[in-house]
Amino acid sequence: MTLVGQSVIVTGAGTGIGRCVAACAAGLGADVTVVGRRQAPLKELAEHAAGSIHVVPADVTAPGAAEEIVAATLDRFGRLDAVVNNAGLARFGRLGEIDPGDFDALLSVNVRAPAEMIRCALPHLRASRGAVVNISSVGGVLSMPGRSYYGASKAALNSLTRSLARELAPDVRVNAVLPGPVDTPMWDDAGMTAEQAQALRDGVLSATPMGRFGDGEEIARWVCSLLDPELSGWITGALIPIDGGRTA
Repeated sequence: MTLVGQSVIVTGAGTGIGRCVAACAAGLGADVTVVGRRQAPLKELAEHAAGSIHVVPADVTAPGAAEEIVAATLDRFGRLDAVVNNAGLARFGRLGEIDPGDFDALLSVNVRAPAEMIRCALPHLRASRGAVVNISSVGGVLSMPGRSYYGASKAALNSLTRSLARELAPDVRVNAVLPGPVDTPMWDDAGMTAEQAQALRDGVLSATPMGRFGDGEEIARWVCSLLDPELSGWITGALIPIDGGRTA
């Protein structure tokens, strides 16, 4: 597997899965633009990861952010071959308890921002016959009591992935990976108390046949394989669960 010569944007790259994807892609030879709201973790990643990394602090939901990210990538690397839409938001709670405004926030981060990033990158992805990988979730295909808003936003991202795969073929491949439970900082920012979060973690773990949480690097290797045209040049429209058997 190699990504030598590719220019790749990774959103939500400061922590968790996004950080692992960015490090993996850079280690495979890609020029990587890392995007996140906080500059410090992005700079720390650029300083310690092997390979070429360009830091672009940005909130992907802000007006004009996608255009600015694409422009910054082209200014630095001169081309764009792939987009990894990893930035995501989790808000959990039962229907009568969760803030209705959380639904708008979930849709903004998990659906609208990826769609806008793809739209702005599209001319350049067409020129390079590039690829998009959306980081979705098994929550988009499983019933999610207590997490219905989150699951609905990921189901929408899955639908976007499959529809754009047909719409943009054969020039641009569009796939999604659906991680199961991965131990990332998102668990600490899901709008739950510590007790609720622990109960959810215990329940999810008990429903995972492999009996453990996943690791961000396990997800990253699959993402990078989908970016490699030699390995995955005939794969588009796929929703690939990497979930320890959660969806079995």
